[in-house]
Amino acid sequence: MRYSVFKWGGGGLTDPLRILVVEDQAILAMELEHVLTEAGHFVVGCAMDAVEAAAMAERFPPDVALVDINLRDGSTGPLIARGLIERYEAAVVFLTANPEQIPDGFSGAIGAVTKPFDDQTIRAVVAFAARFRKERLTDHPPSRLRLAPWLREPPPRLPKH
Repeated sequence: MRYSVFKWGGGGLTDPLRILVVEDQAILAMELEHVLTEAGHFVVGCAMDAVEAAAMAERFPPDVALVDINLRDGSTGPLIARGLIERYEAAVVFLTANPEQIPDGFSGAIGAVTKPFDDQTIRAVVAFAARFRKERLTDHPPSRLRLAPWLREPPPRLPKH
């Protein structure tokens, strides 16, 4: 499940996204890949740790990343998020079963979704992340998305994302 190749066309989207999934539960990662591909996006890879995430992002820079906090190599999700934001300007959303472990400031991520979640939630969260990345809009977030504090009360000028 290293790199998913998806042929464009017929997806019904005007702007398919490159999405990186960083999740160490293989079955959940495969389900996310399936949902995202069915929605017409290109899943650049499913990483289980920081090293894999960095390699996949280097090969195919992501527009959006769905990142678990606790991975195979420990609680590296926040570090991965910060790197993806700084290097690729990716919109990052944490997917976690442990919301109490989300760092203050969300390490630059735009929000978090608590596990378990459904396919509709993932599609809505990815659409919100894409809109944020393109237009910097934060109105009407999906109901299951917990917005990062820096987005609920943004500073006078949003940091480059």
